Amino acid sequence: MSSTININDLTESPSRGLGLNDRKSKSPSGPACQAGRDLGVLVVSNLYLDYSGKSVLTDLNWTINDGENYVLLGESGSGKTSLAKIIAGLQSGIGQVEINFNPDSNLPAEVLFVESWYQFKNLDGVANFYYQQRYTSQQAKDTLTVHAELVNYGKEKNLHLDQVEPVLDALNFSSFASSQLIELSSGEHKKLQLVKALWLKPQLLIIDQPYTGLDFTSRKNLNILLDKITNEGVQLILISNDHELPLRINRFAEIKDGQIKVSKTKEINSVKYEKHDREIPSFLKESPIYSSENMVTMIDVNISYGEKQVLKNINWEVKAGEKWLLQGHNGSGKSTLLSLINGDHPQSYANELYLFGNKRGSGESIWDIKQHIGLISPEFHWYFDAKATVWQSIASGFYDTVGLFQQLPYTKSTQVDELVEYFGLTAQKNELLTALPLGKQRLVLLARTIIKNPELLILDEPCQGLDQQQTQDFNQLVDELCSNGMTVIYVGHFESQLPSCLERRILLANGEVKIVENIQESV
Repeated sequence: MSSTININDLTESPSRGLGLNDRKSKSPSGPACQAGRDLGVLVVSNLYLDYSGKSVLTDLNWTINDGENYVLLGESGSGKTSLAKIIAGLQSGIGQVEINFNPDSNLPAEVLFVESWYQFKNLDGVANFYYQQRYTSQQAKDTLTVHAELVNYGKEKNLHLDQVEPVLDALNFSSFASSQLIELSSGEHKKLQLVKALWLKPQLLIIDQPYTGLDFTSRKNLNILLDKITNEGVQLILISNDHELPLRINRFAEIKDGQIKVSKTKEINSVKYEKHDREIPSFLKESPIYSSENMVTMIDVNISYGEKQVLKNINWEVKAGEKWLLQGHNGSGKSTLLSLINGDHPQSYANELYLFGNKRGSGESIWDIKQHIGLISPEFHWYFDAKATVWQSIASGFYDTVGLFQQLPYTKSTQVDELVEYFGLTAQKNELLTALPLGKQRLVLLARTIIKNPELLILDEPCQGLDQQQTQDFNQLVDELCSNGMTVIYVGHFESQLPSCLERRILLANGEVKIVENIQESV
């Protein structure tokens, strides 16, 4: 079976994710079909893509043959995700994409593209959630449960529900069946995406950032599952800069300057990572002004949703100037723990919790708490204002809003300009945040996080979506901020992507504190 896309003179904005009007499908059989597969399962020819007046892909040609499973590499903004969407028929370009499915396969003759994060709607079909709603909607059943979502997907794709159970078990996701979609963390949403893909087993599977938010065990089990489905006939394209890959990966492709280069080894990646030599803005060289010696104190904290206990007798103290690494498997309670500190969780009033020297519930507002904190998390990125420009997004960090709704005084405007330049975003400062590649969107929100030189910096998986250079640059910045006395809580699953300043570690497991230790010598 062959699906051929002839993309002629289509100029729609890539960000709209349009399907291709001239996408054609036909079902050849016999020698003609085999000849098509001999030419390649996927053949991309003379592909061009412009974005916001800039050339992203230029006369790109790429052939994937039967049995080849790829990792697609490249710097943030190089066009990896756009290429994947064009292949899947979700985005426009100029050129030709030919997909030759195997008519003898029992697997669906389908290209499935798994996005870097999951977009979902409530029961009324609305997707405009606000950040705190994840923690305040447990009683108002606003969204489908995981089980209901899987039932609907199974009906849509004509899949048997009993066939998904082994995948759920392997990814340690069975216990989330009754959880609403809005209650899931970023790692749990990624698991739901992966469960669907592994259940469907399309002939061509493209996954953007497959390991985002996954703990070590889940990453290991995912690779085993990916190897299993490739043995059954699925071909993979993984968009990833990670080193832990399925054994069946046997090709690497890198997009650079609009072209694609193919190799059998990862040494293809020719990008040289050098030390970031831009000087940190002067206003961030000053030590934060601390309101208390103790940033956070938790005494026997418990959080439950009905019969499900998420946090159990948590005792934890974070003092001014300390640098903590917070770790735990997916579902261990990390996000809930951070929501208590950030003022977002309503059950904080029912616990003995002290923030910045004051007992929670002693008259302070959520905004009183947030003025002490700079926060970045995958969930916050999901819900950020889509209408804000890069400059406005960074400036909003002064007021802890998800958009800028007031005029900045001159001093603050100057500080925004300094951070825009420091992060290399000057050329994009007046563009909409959503018009930027995912990696640069994350840099903008990282800049927003530190703009007010906060007492406490909460960095929840901050390097998701960043390429290796951006990750190295950001962790260097975190190290510099730490040297100036800032307090940090850093959540990270990848040991190779941590800043060197972290001193102590707290490990959660099933909602309980399992380990509190000094790590300065081992990080």
